[in-house]
Amino acid sequence: MNQQTYRKITDGIRRLENGEKIVQFINSIATKIVYMAYVVGIIILFDEKNKGLARFVAVTAISFILVSIVRRFINSERPYTMYDFKPIIEKNKKGESMPSRHVFSAFIIGMAFLYIGEIPLGIIVFVCGLIIAIVRVISGVHFPKDVIVGALVGILCGVVGFFTF
Repeated sequence: MNQQTYRKITDGIRRLENGEKIVQFINSIATKIVYMAYVVGIIILFDEKNKGLARFVAVTAISFILVSIVRRFINSERPYTMYDFKPIIEKNKKGESMPSRHVFSAFIIGMAFLYIGEIPLGIIVFVCGLIIAIVRVISGVHFPKDVIVGALVGILCGVVGFFTF
């Protein structure tokens, strides 16, 4: 997407009554659902004294750390800094746009739920991940490639970490 497209989208959201607040609320709720689901997964595994708990936590945590390091190394510019506009979601960070860590987190957590056989929770988390991806692009904090790469890396890390070894 280019500067004109981002400005058109963010200006359109701002023109709607409570548009910014609605987008921020959707981002906040979808993100909280993902992280609350993660805690629920830990509780489920802990209650069942399941040996999958260590892998559930380790794969998501190690993947998150690796993605954070790669992100810092790539240091991709964000749309709002590249095109000089105010994003809908409050953000002051100048780089580290790709991959989107919010979207990555949702997708690796969704994969974690598939691993433990909690398919309905996995689907809910994947849907929230898609919502987060859309919201973060239309709010101007990520480019489409950032969220696509975040989702794909989350899925890939999940396949490798949960289903390969």
